Amino acid sequence: MAMQTVRVLNTTKGTVLGDSIAVADTSLRRMVGLLGRTGLQPGTGMLIIPSQAVHTIAMRFPIDIVFGDRNGRVVHVQPGLVPNRVSGLHWRARWVLELPSGAIAQTGTAVCDELLIED
Repeated sequence: MAMQTVRVLNTTKGTVLGDSIAVADTSLRRMVGLLGRTGLQPGTGMLIIPSQAVHTIAMRFPIDIVFGDRNGRVVHVQPGLVPNRVSGLHWRARWVLELPSGAIAQTGTAVCDELLIED
């Protein structure tokens, strides 16, 4: 079965974080994540639900990470997490959005911004 994709909008800033974001909402999909990929194209990424932390162990490229709460509010951003690192644990987060490196700066996404996830 194909992985569901969603569009993620920053309604606070009026920007699009991605229009083809894969949803990892099962144990297997969360475990595999972005492993095996050589990079992320603009507009793509992965939404991991539920999650409060991620790692880039065995990944080949840096990623931007956005942590969101149950209401869609950004609780933490971590731009440019390089391979073989672990993000911090964010207790208020309910999901994590992994994006191409530079996406946070390009969209102006910051803590307290409101994000909308569309099917």
